[in-house]
Amino acid sequence: MLRTIRRDYLTKPIFRWAQKALPSMSETEREAIEAGDVWWDAELFTGNPDWKTLLDTPQAALSAEEQAFVDGPVDEFCAMIDDWQITWEDGDLPREAWDFLKRNRFFGMIIPKEYGGLGFSAFAHSEIVRKISTRSVAAAVSVMVPNSLGPGELLMQFGTKEQRDHWLPRLADGREVPCFGLTSLEAGSDAASMVDSGVVCRDVFDGEEVVGLRLNWKKRYITLAPIATVLGLAFKLYDPEHILGPEVERGITVALIPTDLPGVETGRRHLAAMQFFQNGPTEGHDVFIPLDHIIGGEKQVGKGWKMLMSALAAGRGISLPSQAAAAAAASARYTGAYARIRSQFGIPVGRFEGVQDRLGAIAGNAYLIDGARRLTCAGLDKGHHPAVISAIMKAHATYRMRDVMTDAMDIHGGKTVIDGPRNYLGNFYRAIPVGITVEGANILTRNLIIFGQGSIRAHPWLIKEMNALQIEDRKEALDAFDRAFWGHVGHSAKTFFRAWGRALTGGRFAPRPDAGAVSHHYARLGRYSAAFALAADMALLTLGGALKRKEALSARLGDVLSELYLLSGVLKRWEDEGRQEADLPLVQWCMEMGSARIEQRLDEIYINLPARWAAVLLRLVTLPYGVRSKGPRDKVTQACAELILEPNATRDRLGSGLYVGGEDTEVGRLEHTLKLVVAVEPIRQKLRKERLSWRQGLEKRVITEEEARKVEAAEAAIAEVCTVDDFPPGELSKGARPRSTIVQAAE
Repeated sequence: MLRTIRRDYLTKPIFRWAQKALPSMSETEREAIEAGDVWWDAELFTGNPDWKTLLDTPQAALSAEEQAFVDGPVDEFCAMIDDWQITWEDGDLPREAWDFLKRNRFFGMIIPKEYGGLGFSAFAHSEIVRKISTRSVAAAVSVMVPNSLGPGELLMQFGTKEQRDHWLPRLADGREVPCFGLTSLEAGSDAASMVDSGVVCRDVFDGEEVVGLRLNWKKRYITLAPIATVLGLAFKLYDPEHILGPEVERGITVALIPTDLPGVETGRRHLAAMQFFQNGPTEGHDVFIPLDHIIGGEKQVGKGWKMLMSALAAGRGISLPSQAAAAAAASARYTGAYARIRSQFGIPVGRFEGVQDRLGAIAGNAYLIDGARRLTCAGLDKGHHPAVISAIMKAHATYRMRDVMTDAMDIHGGKTVIDGPRNYLGNFYRAIPVGITVEGANILTRNLIIFGQGSIRAHPWLIKEMNALQIEDRKEALDAFDRAFWGHVGHSAKTFFRAWGRALTGGRFAPRPDAGAVSHHYARLGRYSAAFALAADMALLTLGGALKRKEALSARLGDVLSELYLLSGVLKRWEDEGRQEADLPLVQWCMEMGSARIEQRLDEIYINLPARWAAVLLRLVTLPYGVRSKGPRDKVTQACAELILEPNATRDRLGSGLYVGGEDTEVGRLEHTLKLVVAVEPIRQKLRKERLSWRQGLEKRVITEEEARKVEAAEAAIAEVCTVDDFPPGELSKGARPRSTIVQAAE
């Protein structure tokens, strides 16, 4: 009785208001939001995350078979390629490298064993891409794309049995090389605006008349397109003759196109930021395919957008974050070693506080990115396809890769400014814009997707309210909305008092697990989670559907959610690695830096929230003492820097899984020289005290002949490491560089 009165007299006018205020969804938006699922992001949205859920998540780990593959074929592949040769001499991987990848089923890592693939976990996929990236970005991209967004992933999720039986074995063993055509000339990130088309018609295929599609497309930026034998293609499907039904416009659809069909054009290449992986345009003119070439068959007609978003949810959480983690870990390892080896004014450059400020940031970001990568892989291996988390990882891992690479290049100076075979960071640096712009540009992802999709999908009540508004039966819709709305009200009330109480007490009484030295960090994240949940609710309440157009506000709310997720990965990593006390400076740096970012973003949200009464209230409740977190102190940053300046267990954990190679590689020489420098440091201290060279020290018997030999060897190794490349006159002008279509047309 009371519920009926509430519904008829309180909920009904709110229902009418909500129909206008809450964000409306197009069919494309609904499909994107419904793609994938939610996981830890939903816990963060509650404002009161259950830390047991996080800590009970099984640690991402390699099986014995996967570890053997990483130690065997992956290392063997890394040893056979030379990034300088790929980038500056051949413009491609050597033929034996391509053959090795196919023979060892690198393109079938995600394909189940029953189809001839490796059937590896998400973490194995990530570890393999990460290790190869430290040897060659072009090689890593060549491996990761067939295992990310592409025909294999789509066939496994949506293909018919016949399609899987035919295509998956051929993709697994390399008989078919796949690519996926999504980006159109004008559509860019707005895939729904693509003009590529398929028209249902009848025509002859393999000697008999069948119902099929007449396709026309023009795509660009398609990795592996120049060498692909099968193209996954996204296009808009039309049925003007009503062969499939009454509707003419049937929506975005995805099909498989053998590239040897008449009308298919491939082969030309793009040059992506001096990264020589196979990437290029593809066109199709009046290409006819039977209807059974549509992935999933006729029942998947018009469902291409949802298919793409679902596949992308997994791929974006693995491929680019793995490459970003590789760049960060390699930068920490290489830059720490170089800063210890290279001296200025008689002091290792890594001992200068200005350099340590950047070294500490490199180490902290490397720890954070990899912690979040491992947590994401653990979720994927539990069967989740978290679309919002994948968006967080794609955007913020690549943003932090940019920060790390900039710092690493600054510290190295001329060593990595001058290009050549000795430059072990140049290609990572050039890869930054590729990582930031592909698989959904970061600007779009940060401003529209992370909070825009997360607020609807991960919020405990909002999606229920929006679904209720879509119900056609008015009484049923009102009943459903009544339950959801008052559930939302109760949730918001609890969040309000939870956020206020935790802010006033600094989160001291927020739930926390018994996590030893980092327990208080869980309580702090609990405080920020409540503040975020309240700010999100207030933004939705005061702006409604207009929040979609307030991209800067949406981005800042998304930044808070992203920091909460990344810092969860930091705490989970520390737990999974056995609570290593030596790593505490890294944990502290990450938590202090993340806390400062969260409070700064909350402050910016309140400054820019149009409803000023709501902004004042939110500030009073969530930041009653103002912005207090200022980031890590110098001693914490310097402690992080010290961890990567000399060989130790923490440095090994940060740099685990990277390809180093022997002393015939530049990185191998760097590691060898670091060990020599550290070993002779006591001898060099004796010499510095007496202000003697090693030769003078030997003459005056300050050091022994054995000690002199060690110092001489170390100094020779230092000179070799610090050397940069130069070339004979005319060498750099040899050969013509690839020229663009525009240049050729002008000629």
